[in-house]
Amino acid sequence: MSYNIIIVGAQGRMGQMLIQCASEDKGLHVLKGVDVNAPDINPEISQAKAIIDFSHHDATLRYLEQCRKYNVAAVIGTTGHTETEREGIHNFAKDIPIVYTSNYSTGMNTLFYLVKRAAEILGDDYDQEVFEMHHRMKKDAPSGSALSLAEVLASVKNKPLNELARHGRHGMVGARSQDEIGIHSFRGGDIVGDHRVFFSAMGEQIELSHRATSREAFARGALRASKWVGGKPPGIYSMQDVLELGDSREV
Repeated sequence: MSYNIIIVGAQGRMGQMLIQCASEDKGLHVLKGVDVNAPDINPEISQAKAIIDFSHHDATLRYLEQCRKYNVAAVIGTTGHTETEREGIHNFAKDIPIVYTSNYSTGMNTLFYLVKRAAEILGDDYDQEVFEMHHRMKKDAPSGSALSLAEVLASVKNKPLNELARHGRHGMVGARSQDEIGIHSFRGGDIVGDHRVFFSAMGEQIELSHRATSREAFARGALRASKWVGGKPPGIYSMQDVLELGDSREV
């Protein structure tokens, strides 16, 4: 029996890649693909096990309301949510299972795990910087994945990221403090996604990185998450849960 899903944001680049990858998975069936402006996803949602949302941050809560009505799981790939929207997502997770993460690539989630282990091993003697590059059309900066990497580093320091983050440097900013986490963004061309974390100490530097060359990696990860989350208890899950990598970061 096919596992039925609905794709929200089907006209976008990620939506099109999701549909293509799903067509190659004999266990998956896309009941419906809707654009971000679609008012609802009825009546097909009653037959779905999960929806995958790669639309726009201000549409997410509208679709989660329908998921809750029909007890359907959700996979949220949209980034750039406001604090109010994030709070709304967590409220819906009291009633339905939701996978909510900044990046669905298996490789990227392995990077989250490795960055946490490196930070734990290296400690405060190593300065930490996060650098990300994306295509010129990306609207938010830093990327959700870059913020997630920075949150991993902050969690090891047991401090909130907003106390440690330094977004770029300009002018006479003084010497680098020991605890700060530098976050830097580059936009240009058609770069799919490039994330790097630097650990620098006197005499050496360690770089952990992930470079995406196609959106296919993200699409296949999101489809994997959709098959995993259906039937799970209500709550917020990450790709760390899907991949059974343990709790290496916070959503």
